[in-house]
Amino acid sequence: MFNSLSGRFLVLTTVFVMLAEVLIFVPSVARFREDFLTDHLERAQIASLALLADDVLAPELEAELLDNAGVYNVVLQRDERRELALSSPMPSSVDETYDLREAGPLILMRDALLRLADTKPRLIRVLGYPKDDGGELIEVTMDSLPLRTAMIDFGLGVLLVSALLSLITALLLFLAVRVLLVKPIKGVVGHMQRYAEDPEDARRIITPVASVREIREAEEALKSLETQLSQSLRQKERLAQLGGAVARVSHDLRNILSSAQLFTDRIEMSEDPAVKRMAPKLVSSITRAVSLCETTLAFGKAEEPAPMLTQFNLAELVNEVLEAERLAIGEHEVSLSEDIPASMQIRGDPEQIYRAIANLVRNARQAITGSGEEGEIAVSARVEEDAWIIKVTDTGPGLPPKAREHLFQPFQGGARKGGAGLGLAIVAELVRNHGGKLQLLRSDQHGTCFEIRLPTGDLG
Repeated sequence: MFNSLSGRFLVLTTVFVMLAEVLIFVPSVARFREDFLTDHLERAQIASLALLADDVLAPELEAELLDNAGVYNVVLQRDERRELALSSPMPSSVDETYDLREAGPLILMRDALLRLADTKPRLIRVLGYPKDDGGELIEVTMDSLPLRTAMIDFGLGVLLVSALLSLITALLLFLAVRVLLVKPIKGVVGHMQRYAEDPEDARRIITPVASVREIREAEEALKSLETQLSQSLRQKERLAQLGGAVARVSHDLRNILSSAQLFTDRIEMSEDPAVKRMAPKLVSSITRAVSLCETTLAFGKAEEPAPMLTQFNLAELVNEVLEAERLAIGEHEVSLSEDIPASMQIRGDPEQIYRAIANLVRNARQAITGSGEEGEIAVSARVEEDAWIIKVTDTGPGLPPKAREHLFQPFQGGARKGGAGLGLAIVAELVRNHGGKLQLLRSDQHGTCFEIRLPTGDLG
């Protein structure tokens, strides 16, 4: 039980209530001692009233009156005259004198603690005011042992009552905590366990019902988390299904492209200069498509294969990308340019780098043509101390807010109507496979700029 929240709350409540009672104990005992002494003063004053009936009391009656009052003698002061009203033999001299007329709370508490700590019997003198204008001063001499005994009995009673009160209070708080806090928390934990059994089941998503604000906030946060997780799992399932479909399509497409490859062999033998100039690019494009289909079939739907690193000329590869895009531009007013040193060599997988740059250029071209305005796309590159930097910049309308918010997330960041939102996700993965990084440098009404940073490493 002590390892539970409610059990620890029970123990702490008991301890704190007992601590509060201990702090009350000292003033209570001091108050009891003051009342005890005041009571003896009153009883002594009543005993002294017998002198009003008879100036001379029999020794036996006087001894009985003093015994009933619990004192050895009584001194009264009236009209500034002190007189010994009642007296009996004292066993010893007076050890201490206590004046209740001017005693403050601190003095009373100090005297009470000292009396409890002193186990020896003492003869004490007590001074106070008589009741009902019975004089100016009353003074008694008494034994301290009955006082200490009564204080101990009273203190034990206070501690016993305090213990009972603390236990009752702790039990009530224990039950309240279990009902108001522990039970709702256990409900949330139980729901989390049920949700973990089948997180794709949307019916298991928690519905906030707690009346306690903090627990309700926790339930709402958990609902948001479970909703996002369920959506992500369903999306991954759709991606897996899409991967299977892509694999089947790639299989059939590979066969079709293989047949097309046979026809291109005959096209290459044509004597037409234009055909001769375009045929190698057509062969290259079909070969690249066949390779992509085979890669899809070989490595599956979910991950890109590890790049086959080799050293190649970046300017030639970018020129191939731009030549392919010029065919797709058609009659649109979109110009393409490059600013890459002719001798710039980088290390990477040529096919994957081609796909990465082609995706960025294609996205830029589609954004510009979709806006109906003229535009320009520029691909530039430079070498830094530890990285190759490739930039793709356009003068298009910029990425929409949704695309910027879910950048590089598949099916989330589509920049155009009808787009699947896979292009940037594919580019990011291809670049990441090279140990590089794809980032958006800017995107506004003046255009968009993406940067590919590939680590140089050791070319040896």
